Amino acid sequence: MTAETHKMTTVAVRQTSEDTTRRTLLLAAGLAVGLAAPFVLYPVFVMKVLCFALFACAFNLLIGFAGLLSFGHAAFFGGAAYITAHAAKVWGLPPELSILLGAGFSAVLGLAFGALAIRRQGIYFAMITLALAQMVFFLALQLKFTGGEDGIQGVPRGQLFGLFDLNQPLVMYYFVLAIFLFGFALIWRTVHSPFGQVLKAIRENEPRAISLGYRTERYKLLAFVLSASLAGLAGGTKALVFQLASLTDVQWQMSGEVVLMTLLGGMGTLFGPVVGAALVVTLESYLAGTNLPVPVVIGAIFVVCVLLFRRGIVGELQAFLARRKS
Repeated sequence: MTAETHKMTTVAVRQTSEDTTRRTLLLAAGLAVGLAAPFVLYPVFVMKVLCFALFACAFNLLIGFAGLLSFGHAAFFGGAAYITAHAAKVWGLPPELSILLGAGFSAVLGLAFGALAIRRQGIYFAMITLALAQMVFFLALQLKFTGGEDGIQGVPRGQLFGLFDLNQPLVMYYFVLAIFLFGFALIWRTVHSPFGQVLKAIRENEPRAISLGYRTERYKLLAFVLSASLAGLAGGTKALVFQLASLTDVQWQMSGEVVLMTLLGGMGTLFGPVVGAALVVTLESYLAGTNLPVPVVIGAIFVVCVLLFRRGIVGELQAFLARRKS
C-alpha cells in the first residue's frame, strides 16, 4: 500500500510539473506573439483586440468563476471611456491618470450596481444589471459633457509619464499591451488565490459555501467590483486608442458582444475570452468591407459554435487534451 501511495504521489507531482511547464511555455509564446504583433499586423487593429480581450477577461471573471451573468458591463466599459476622454481632453490630465480615473469611476459604479443587484440570482440579477446599465446609457445621451450623440472626439493621447509620446503607434501599442498584461496577470492571480477558490465554490454550490461559513454576498460583491474595474480599465484604454468615446460603448449591444466573446472562446477558462475577442474583432473588421450583414454572420457562427463547441473553443481544446492524457 505504501509503494502504491508513493507511486500515485509521484505521478501527481509529475503531472503538476508538466502542467506548470506547459502553462509557462504557453504564456511565453503569447508574450512573444504580443511583442511581435505590431510588426506583422496593423497596430490599431491589435490594440483593439487587446482592449476587448481585457474586457472579455474581466467579464469572464464574473460569469466564468463566480457564476454571475451580467448584462450591464457596457456601463463600466463605456462609462470609463467617457471619464477618461473628458479627463484627458478637458482637464488636460496625463494618460495614465486619465485611465486610472476612468477605472476608479467604474469601480465605484460597480460597487453601487453590485450593492443593488448582488442579492438576486439568475435572470433577476441579469435584468437588474441591464436596467441599471440602460440608465447609464440615457445619462450619457443627455448629459452635456458626454457630447450626446457626437460623443467626445479628438481625445489627446498625451505623454506617458511625461516621457513617452503616445502618438507614436509603437509606443501606444506597447502601452496597451502592458495594460492588458497587468489586467490578465491580476485575473490569473485572483483565480488561483484562496479568494478565487471560494468564488468557484460559490459558483458550484452556493448553499454549501454558506454552510461552511463563507459570507458569499461579500465575495460576489468584491468579484463584481473587480470585474467592473478591469472592464473600466479596458474602456478607458480604448478611448485613448481611438481618441473617441461614444454611445456605442455604453449600449446594451456592447454587453451582448462581450457575452458572445466569452462564450465563443470558452467560459471559465483564462485564455478563452482572449481567443473569443480576437475572433469577433477579426470577423467584424473583415466583414465590414463586404456587403454581408455583420450581426447575422456573427450570430450564425455563434449558433454553430454553441452546437458543436459547447465549452467554447478553448474549453473544447482543453477537454480534448484531457481525454488524450487519460
